[in-house]
Amino acid sequence: MEYKLLKKQADTIRFLSADMVQKANSGHPGAPMGLADIVTVLSYHLKHNPVNPKWLNRDRLVFSGGHASALVYSFLHLSGYDIGIEDLKNFRQLGSKTPGHPEYGEVAGVEVTTGPLGQGVANAVGFAAAAKYASNILNTDGVKVIDHKVYCLCGDGDLEEGISYEACSFAGHLGLDNLVLIYDSNNITIEGSASLAFSEDIKSRFEAQGWEVSKIDGHNFDEINEVLSKAKEQTKPYLIIADTIIAKGACELEGSHNAHGAPLGSEVIKNAKIKAGFDENSFFFVPDDVKEEFVKAKIDGERAEKEWKQKPLTAEQKEILDKLLNPNFDSVKWPLFEAGSGVATRDSNGKIINEIAKALLGFLGGSADLAPSNKSELNGMGSFPKGRNIHFGIREHAMAAICNAISLYGLFLPYSATFFIFSDYLKPSARLAALMRLKTFFIWTHDSIGVGEDGPTHQPIEQLTQFRAQPNFYVWRPADANENVEAWKKALRLNAPSAFVLSRQKLTVLDGKKDFGSAAQGGYLLKKAQNPKITLISSGSEVELCVKAACRLKDEGIDANVVSVPCFDLFTEQSKEYIQTVIDKNTKVLAVEASSGDVWWRYADDIICMKSFGSSAPSEKLFEKFGFSVENVVKRAKELLASAHGV
Repeated sequence: MEYKLLKKQADTIRFLSADMVQKANSGHPGAPMGLADIVTVLSYHLKHNPVNPKWLNRDRLVFSGGHASALVYSFLHLSGYDIGIEDLKNFRQLGSKTPGHPEYGEVAGVEVTTGPLGQGVANAVGFAAAAKYASNILNTDGVKVIDHKVYCLCGDGDLEEGISYEACSFAGHLGLDNLVLIYDSNNITIEGSASLAFSEDIKSRFEAQGWEVSKIDGHNFDEINEVLSKAKEQTKPYLIIADTIIAKGACELEGSHNAHGAPLGSEVIKNAKIKAGFDENSFFFVPDDVKEEFVKAKIDGERAEKEWKQKPLTAEQKEILDKLLNPNFDSVKWPLFEAGSGVATRDSNGKIINEIAKALLGFLGGSADLAPSNKSELNGMGSFPKGRNIHFGIREHAMAAICNAISLYGLFLPYSATFFIFSDYLKPSARLAALMRLKTFFIWTHDSIGVGEDGPTHQPIEQLTQFRAQPNFYVWRPADANENVEAWKKALRLNAPSAFVLSRQKLTVLDGKKDFGSAAQGGYLLKKAQNPKITLISSGSEVELCVKAACRLKDEGIDANVVSVPCFDLFTEQSKEYIQTVIDKNTKVLAVEASSGDVWWRYADDIICMKSFGSSAPSEKLFEKFGFSVENVVKRAKELLASAHGV
């Protein structure tokens, strides 16, 4: 490799990144300048097509340290992606293609939204896991449809986060030999030296997790090239520990933590350019020979994709690929549950997802070591990565981030499962799923104080409110098994993540013959009275309670409507006219839900909800203790009506 040109390429990346941060007066120049040598050499190894960023068999490149976004955009621009110099000049500005952290969908070439440290590491594991499964079902000895690599750049902060440990342990266990993690070991954090808080032996840590590990000088082009060549032949996931200098080339700020998250200053940049042989007055400058060298990625990428498309796929390979790329949701044979029977929604959900999996080849997932309790196993479909049941182990946070990447991979519809209370452990990844509008599915069972004897540590209270408040995230809490079916029918067609919050205890199937179609609008009028005075509104297990309370009120001469809202988020998106057909404005409204319940003030005049944590006892005792009984609902309904009449 020609040292002089490589150095010029790397310096171009350095100065584009520094100029971006300087112009924006905001950003992180240190990591881009420190990683410029590695990214330059990596560009010669990377298999991608800037003309078609969605090419299935491309190498995935993940920048886990999303604060190094100036590096991302500089590399994409130089490689020929749809990002121009003007976009670089608009770094971190409103409406630009170049936001402060890389955001999926904002610019071609960004594989996943990163920024929260550690997420990208887990996403990279997810991409590698998806590719491994895809290769197992698509490849033959004669034709390899999937044979790409997944590269991830990370830093000290990424490896300090717990999610990275979970994810890398999982990757080592699966033996993901298509994964290359490049650790930018510059020993610098915002506070100073990384040694202030981080002193473990990273090499031993990863080797103990089943990885191959190499150490290199991250500024030595020959060492970088050699280790990247070696990485292509590994039989294990591969960690490259690259010793680097933050803000390499930035003269007096080289190696300083002060270069991490602030502009370098015009004088420092000027001196750095002079030292590198660049025009000191140049600004967003790309030398012609550098441009010509980087743009070869477009030529090589188009040729690589063309050759891939010409591979002689068998009829079976073509059929599998077509089914993965074009899932037919109408082909699912949805179960129907008998009215009057008792079925926990976790149980009905297990039957539903098995029917989905039979119809949709790309539907796969698993649980955080709770499949028998979550009812989330796909019967007879084997263990990942050869089968569709992913055994995540007790790694909730990594599980969700891995599923995000599996969804982004382009072939699969992934789900993850755990107890609802443990959604706390994966909240950051659920938020990123919503931010990226991913079609990922979260199965959360043991939905309320109905958990019973396990007590308040396992009884979710505030979680429903928390996730309902999250934009572009649909929380389904079905009242019975058939509503659960309708929830899945709708969720499969949403361009957003959905969560299914499901009961441990049995719930009566309210009406197996009823057309629950309006459940797809988030809420509907389940029981309509002739002359309603009050509306009882709820979700999940409390809907059955409201139906019973309405019958008791009827016996006392009070007509009551019952409204089921399996998806509060979707219901609030409906037109005002539709909502008024569901909630009669001439009635008083009493909401009933075994959670914190604050969201119901949007529609209700009064709420029966949890105002404390739960307790350890049989579930029926707990529902009675906290006011979720027919007697209390009737009592509160009558009190609400009395107050309305000034009694």
